[in-house]
Amino acid sequence: MVFAPVGIRCPDHANVGGVKRTPQRTVRHVRGSVGGVAAPVTSALIALNVLVYLVTVGQGGGINAPGGTLFEKGALVGFLVGEGDWWRLFTAMFLHAGLLHIAFNMLALWWLGSVVEQAIGPLRFLLLYLASGLAGSAGALLISGLDVPTVGASGAIFGIMGALLVLEYLQTGSFAGQAMTMIVINLAITFAIPNISIGGHIGGLIGGVVGTFALAKTRYAQPRSVGPALVVLVGAVSVAVAVARARGYV
Repeated sequence: MVFAPVGIRCPDHANVGGVKRTPQRTVRHVRGSVGGVAAPVTSALIALNVLVYLVTVGQGGGINAPGGTLFEKGALVGFLVGEGDWWRLFTAMFLHAGLLHIAFNMLALWWLGSVVEQAIGPLRFLLLYLASGLAGSAGALLISGLDVPTVGASGAIFGIMGALLVLEYLQTGSFAGQAMTMIVINLAITFAIPNISIGGHIGGLIGGVVGTFALAKTRYAQPRSVGPALVVLVGAVSVAVAVARARGYV
């Protein structure tokens, strides 16, 4: 996909009436392809989320009532994080509360994640996704109560929206594009519908924006690992904030 002044366009239509792409420029736009799969990390994340959901369905009460040991041990619960269950900050982003919950999240992950993954590459996308998910967990603990269970990939998906916002801005010089419209609409839904983690969505969005800016600003830095290291730092800071909140320090 190409981020143009008129919005996000496919490569075939991005330069209609303009200069045709050279082979070198074309390769750049499909660098996220591995083994013929256009978005391997996105596909793997969807498969993992679905697999985890099926396990929780088997352990729980049916297709729309996941539960059981995996769900109970993996859901984000603040006071349990404070007691040492730090892994919940990570595992919660792979759990879902119902069929519609996972269906909407996985559809959004496929539509948006495949675009971002092809734009920044599989490894950077994976790091950004996980860092955004951890930032979402931190945001959920900061805004919600420490005894409120939180699950879902939406924090990481809001991070992908943040990445799209930054990528579109870098190409067009404006934040007033399709990505911003999408974010505003989804934030409105977040505030309008009960039982949606406001902190999780906002935290994930912030993590995605900060992480993508870090990657963009260090794109030509040496060594090449500087950008990914900064994204890892975003995730580490998110964990630190979440644990501090869970233990009552914040």
